Amino acid sequence: MTTTPSRTSADAPATLGFKRKAAAYWSLTKPRVIELLLVTTLPTMFFAQRGLPDFWTAVATMIGGAMAAGSAGAFNCYLDRDMDRLMNRTKKRPLVTGEVSPREALAFAAVLGALALGVLWVGTNPLATALGAAAIFFYVVVYTMLLKRRTEQNIIWGGIAGCFPVVIAWAAVRETLEWPALVLFVIIFLWTPPHYWPLSMKYRTDYQKADVPMLGAVATENTVSVQVVLYAWATVVCSLLLVPLGWAGITYTAVAVVSGAWFVWECHVLHRKAQQGSLKQKEAMKVFHLSILYLTLLFVGLWLDPFIGQPLMS
Repeated sequence: MTTTPSRTSADAPATLGFKRKAAAYWSLTKPRVIELLLVTTLPTMFFAQRGLPDFWTAVATMIGGAMAAGSAGAFNCYLDRDMDRLMNRTKKRPLVTGEVSPREALAFAAVLGALALGVLWVGTNPLATALGAAAIFFYVVVYTMLLKRRTEQNIIWGGIAGCFPVVIAWAAVRETLEWPALVLFVIIFLWTPPHYWPLSMKYRTDYQKADVPMLGAVATENTVSVQVVLYAWATVVCSLLLVPLGWAGITYTAVAVVSGAWFVWECHVLHRKAQQGSLKQKEAMKVFHLSILYLTLLFVGLWLDPFIGQPLMS
């Protein structure tokens, strides 16, 4: 009896149905990442406007921002297709299975990026457009091409790309950048390591196989957990800086304190388990998923804040 080999780019079918091909292109954009970025974009526009932002500006910012993130994700898939083939977590991506060819992926990423900047240019302003271009450049060139395969600090500095949606949103509404926008930028910058490093702990073997020096793959669990705790504390402290700046009201402050305390507590639990040598993958993933919930709650609080309560300090 013979077994059927798994499909690779070499033996993938020459033609695919429209739905399957469209799904493959959609997968290239990393839609789950886009969802998380949009969770920070829309609330920031409400917060910057201190109420309802202009409808068409909001639509253009959301669509243009999503397309820019999708373009960056597709470029990333193109550049990382060699390592994606080696890791269980990514071996089903379209460039590995052959559902999309490298040439198709590169063209798709470029066209999507150009359209994203066009939407931002027409629907927002030059500053927001320039920040959109900077976000694509940072994720593709600085993170994917320069940092990811060279340093265990890759996700710290590469994570800056994920911080751009809040400043794009702020610039789209107010046509400038102000201190609250920079605070939101730094919140996401500090949040990225404790969000991603628990995931890298689970996929430690994958990253080692692909020779990618994610901290979770090259350091001990105790070392990683210490860093997770420190960055979680820094994230929560930074989130409260909007209070002395005179922008945060009671709603945002309460959500930031309560959700932040929960997030930090669970990071300490992760560290305690790592110290005891009893840390399990599901416990690392609990912090990963909780980090997403924390950021979502924080920005929901940001969204509601202009409508419920006045700034605590002015």
